[in-house]
Amino acid sequence: MRCAISSRAGQVIARGRLLVDKDESGELRLNFQTDGGKLIQGGIITADGDLTAASQELFRQFRSAWRMIDCTLTAKSNE
Repeated sequence: MRCAISSRAGQVIARGRLLVDKDESGELRLNFQTDGGKLIQGGIITADGDLTAASQELFRQFRSAWRMIDCTLTAKSNE
């Protein structure tokens, strides 16, 4: 699945993919890897699989990485 991060004005800031990775403590994290290889680390996925807190942290990291107040993640199937 392909993803794009866009600014409030609609400009695409980055393209990449969402990943679920195990961190060094064995916790599952929601991450985003850009096509350029930059890894943006999101939050920990809860034991019940809820992505709410993990995605909120990921968006905080997007805002920090690209110094944006507001951004949008768009996902598109490769099919």
